[in-house]
Amino acid sequence: MHVHILGICGTFMGGIAAIAKAAGHRVTGSDRNVYPPMSTQLEALGIELTSGFEAAQLTPRPDVVVVGNVMTRGVPVIEALLESNIPYTSGPEWLAREVLRGVHVLGVAGTHGKTTTSSMLAWILEHAGLEPGFLIGGVPGNFSISARLGGRKVFVIEADEYDTAFFDKRAKFVHYRPRTVILNNLEFDHADIYENLASIQKQFHHLVRTVPASGRILWNAGDANLAKVLEMGVWTPLEGFAREEGGEVAWSLDLPEGGDFSKFVVLEGGRPLGTVRWDLLGAHNAENALAAIGAARHAGVSVDGAIAALAEFKGVKRRMELRGEVRGISVYDDFAHHPTAIAYTIDGLRRKVGGKRIVAVLEPRSATMRMGVHRDTLAPSLAGADAVWMFAP
Repeated sequence: MHVHILGICGTFMGGIAAIAKAAGHRVTGSDRNVYPPMSTQLEALGIELTSGFEAAQLTPRPDVVVVGNVMTRGVPVIEALLESNIPYTSGPEWLAREVLRGVHVLGVAGTHGKTTTSSMLAWILEHAGLEPGFLIGGVPGNFSISARLGGRKVFVIEADEYDTAFFDKRAKFVHYRPRTVILNNLEFDHADIYENLASIQKQFHHLVRTVPASGRILWNAGDANLAKVLEMGVWTPLEGFAREEGGEVAWSLDLPEGGDFSKFVVLEGGRPLGTVRWDLLGAHNAENALAAIGAARHAGVSVDGAIAALAEFKGVKRRMELRGEVRGISVYDDFAHHPTAIAYTIDGLRRKVGGKRIVAVLEPRSATMRMGVHRDTLAPSLAGADAVWMFAP
């Protein structure tokens, strides 16, 4: 089958392309800007790329066109596609129909930590010999690729709440029908498509409604916004995770006094199950690990096995990635683009470096940031740094 992908150089659609190629399809695609590193990765897979969105790329006629959510009406190739009788679909819908059907899908949703938690979970399953497929919005250090078809038994998907396509304004994650779901946290974001927090909570509840009664939902029991989602109705067993025990918490942790979260004890119902020792920092990553451990167990991996895997976890590119050292100055790269994530990242680094000087350099690139939604919370989120350099939005 010839699959043609519009908007192929985005992380998600590039992952769709790699998976389609691995499944044996002929894959071509186009994007407004075709340039490395994604273009290089796709061309190395034998995928033919076209720069621009002219109608001529639909000749020769593909069997199906997969439309990325960057595409809009008025673009020549979209207008030609709609005039033709060529079948078309969205990336999430194609993935659900062609790859996820009959597979144990583990979805990771939330405002923050999706990429890191998905990467942890995929590595835990790989370490256990389950050969997971995955599609992640970053590049896990243990795999060096962001997407893989896998062995067709388990699949980890970064379950994004952004809309699906110009013809389908539902959140991407409603297509995936996961058996195991992690709900990491929930705050207002994506102000370009959501009017308020309640509209995002409604989409998250749509996800909750798709999880079967034999499945499992791991949720951040310290997040009041998620609690309100679950109050709308839930039909699946819940396992709460949080930094501290109490209430509905199944998974928690014990942190050595003054620790930087590079070492912590995993607790289930207050009972110690083992100690994680790894290279990551910060309370947020420790919570991500609790969620990944619980989700992996639902897929058949023991807690001991998950902890052993985390000891070998290499992190994710652009998530507190050490890019190098210059004259004794360590330079890190991080993708955090929401005040909460920024604050967590700086706190984790502060716990590692102590009183050393931290200079934060921020480029407010997300649509929500550029719209000024976070203007009142951005400055406090950077308070843990000694100096801040900020690019103009």
